[in-house]
Amino acid sequence: MTGSTPPPSTRASLADDLRRLGLEPDDAVMVHGALSRVGPVVGGPDALVDALLEVVGPGGTVLGYQDWELGVDVWDADGRVLEDLRAHVPPFDPATARAARAHGILASTIGTRPGVVRSGNPGASVAALGARAGEFTADHNLVDGYGADSPFARLVDAGGRVAMIGAPLDTMTLLHHAEALADVPGKRRIRIEYPMVTPSGVEWRWAEEFDTDAPVVDAFPDDFFARIVEDYLATGAGRSGRVGRAESVLVDAAGIVPFAVEWIEARAPRH
Repeated sequence: MTGSTPPPSTRASLADDLRRLGLEPDDAVMVHGALSRVGPVVGGPDALVDALLEVVGPGGTVLGYQDWELGVDVWDADGRVLEDLRAHVPPFDPATARAARAHGILASTIGTRPGVVRSGNPGASVAALGARAGEFTADHNLVDGYGADSPFARLVDAGGRVAMIGAPLDTMTLLHHAEALADVPGKRRIRIEYPMVTPSGVEWRWAEEFDTDAPVVDAFPDDFFARIVEDYLATGAGRSGRVGRAESVLVDAAGIVPFAVEWIEARAPRH
């Protein structure tokens, strides 16, 4: 290497960056990452996952939002799988399902690591590695999968955290939990059917949720999650710093969720 080009990150340097950001042993942390912003990494995304696991240690847990990669939209306007595709849609199996490509290579890497445990709600699916992986992902309800007793609610209850490693702030999935909790009228709800692998074989089941593809109410812009995070950080809460070359943020789940609920309720129209 010559000139002023920074050296690539390594597992060790990324672990140091994460510690400076505020990540600690025994933390449970949901991670969103944009590896292109982290810059070159010796070992690629696995090195970042290894660094996260190193910092939280054997008592910690690393979680990643997954969704489900089907490749195409297979549903009609009523949420039913299109008839001509019905025989071709593979059943959702937490043991083999891949993260949606839109969530990036870090989510995919977490979701395919040895020992990973994945929750059973296809659209709201969360993968976890570490000491409490099973606890966070067990019995993920197909109705209101971002609400009470979801992996997101459990992260809040466990005193967990969210790390945005170069990821756009409007991609903080935990804030869908705040949308679920917020007492506002007019939430759009959707029903979608999925083929699911079960102990009894493949079964078709319906999932019901408020529509997470758009803001919980029409009054908010598409990127309003970023505004919530920015307003939360402006209170002095959370931590900011660099992981590799990426501007990154670390927040406490139990702090940002009630802040977001209050933010949504204060600005949502009441008529």
